Amino acid sequence: MGGTPPLSPLAPAAFPDLPVIKGVEFATAAAGVKYAGRTDVLLVRLAEGTAVAGVFTRSATRSAPVLDCQQKIGGEDTGAAAIVVNSGNANAFTGRNGVAATRNVTTAAAQALGIEENRVFTSSTGVIGEPLPSDRITAKMGELASGLSPDTIADAAKAIMTTDTYPKGASAEVQIDGQTVKIAGIAKGSGMIAPDMATMLVYIFTDAAIDREVLQSMVSANADLTFNCITVDSDTSTSDTLLCAATGASGVRVTERNTGFIDALRGVMLDLAHQVVRDGEGATKFVQIHVSGAKSDADARTHAMSIANSPLVKTAIAGEDANWGRIVMAVGKSGAAADRDQLSIWFGEELVADKGWRAPGYSEEACAAHMKGESIDIRVDLGLGGGTATVWTCDLTHGYISINADYRS
Repeated sequence: MGGTPPLSPLAPAAFPDLPVIKGVEFATAAAGVKYAGRTDVLLVRLAEGTAVAGVFTRSATRSAPVLDCQQKIGGEDTGAAAIVVNSGNANAFTGRNGVAATRNVTTAAAQALGIEENRVFTSSTGVIGEPLPSDRITAKMGELASGLSPDTIADAAKAIMTTDTYPKGASAEVQIDGQTVKIAGIAKGSGMIAPDMATMLVYIFTDAAIDREVLQSMVSANADLTFNCITVDSDTSTSDTLLCAATGASGVRVTERNTGFIDALRGVMLDLAHQVVRDGEGATKFVQIHVSGAKSDADARTHAMSIANSPLVKTAIAGEDANWGRIVMAVGKSGAAADRDQLSIWFGEELVADKGWRAPGYSEEACAAHMKGESIDIRVDLGLGGGTATVWTCDLTHGYISINADYRS
């Protein structure tokens, strides 16, 4: 996996032109964490008083950097802050060595920037179980600190990639009391993607002034509607981290009543989440699954994720086969309430199953045409209540097997 993987066929035409967020600076370096000559370390400096909120994996085997962030995330938003990210090594399942390596990195960053160590947040992504060569990262800290710039977020997005085939970025602007507030975010993720978050690192920045508790509430609620509604392979990473930083540099105060900002933040998060799915390892199809008519929203989500994570469903989509029998199977096995004789299924606009029977007007040709596209829409109605959910996934191809069979080489 030392080479560059082929670009996903679902990749955007180009990395977006993201706005500069006042109070945020970036620097990257090639530290040789795993591969020589690859940019693999990111340093972000955040202005004094920046509020930082986070959402993390709920894996029982989460990494040392995740645990360190979780301990720090509720601290006081005083003084400047920093984020350090490395790719190539997850620093997970590394015991005391992992704790020490994390401390080495946060201490070096704090000293280089002249800030408190409890305001340094770190993330690692890559191979699990290998000791992190933190000395390679700390050796680059002076170079990183002297190279900080507000307009190099595109380089930052590249530095955090592992099996990603393209860097991921999204932004939004919103008007509040006649003033402009900006949001910009970057993400990495391609495989080991499933809710509770996903192997995913996400960093979002805004120049709004937001109290940390309010920001945390916004981020947590929006994560449940975005990043926790995607899956590539049903596997939850040890390292998932989403950090959102509000520098306050715009001088515009945002509260929980500013629904326009909340919607804009959710839009950025959903854009990034969709990009992660579109870059799913080996993916050739972007798939939306919408479930309605469930007894509850929770039941609808259970059914949707059962469909999205089914290898039989995902391989049928890869083969452009409108095999709706596999949807029936996935609903039946999910464990949530379902009634065979109330179940209806659509592929695109084509009704294929109607209340427990093959739809009389079902057109195999229309379904086949829909399945040949890059974006696949599957809808299911349970006929039991008002519960709904939407999730996003991709197909499962030989490419996924090839990438993960060779991951550590």
